[in-house]
Amino acid sequence: MTGFAAIPPDLLSRAGVAYVHYLSFMVCFGALVLERRLIQPNPNKADATLMVITDVVYGLAALALLGSGILRVLYFGQGSAFYTENPLFWWKVGVYLAVGGLSLYPTITYILWAIPLRKGELPQVSEALAGRLAWVLNIELAGFALIPLLATLMARGVGLPGTLAA
Repeated sequence: MTGFAAIPPDLLSRAGVAYVHYLSFMVCFGALVLERRLIQPNPNKADATLMVITDVVYGLAALALLGSGILRVLYFGQGSAFYTENPLFWWKVGVYLAVGGLSLYPTITYILWAIPLRKGELPQVSEALAGRLAWVLNIELAGFALIPLLATLMARGVGLPGTLAA
């Protein structure tokens, strides 16, 4: 056997779920960067529409990230004990949930933008609103940047009980 046929099926499924997890993370981060880049007072129609679409992509990628993360913990990762017994895992989950909670403010804002956009009008975005959205997006980006650090430490056993890395 050569090529992909020589790879055990369980290894391919584990790698596939991990790939979806990593790709989803990158899409989430990229979407947040684009949203942060586009946010401004009184955006033009193209930018406002792109913000709404980008936030939908972000939301879908965040759900894929969550789903693939759950699959990795339960079936395709290092075993659930590796994760659930490690406080860094819970910090990682907490940061993800905090970023997700923060993302509700921009998401609700963009949903409200869709109403005037469908009528061919522009959303009214004040300097203050653009500033608040930029601030929230900055915090989300910082949180998302922290998650791979926690994951890297976890992968090296940091935080596991009874290890030298603890």
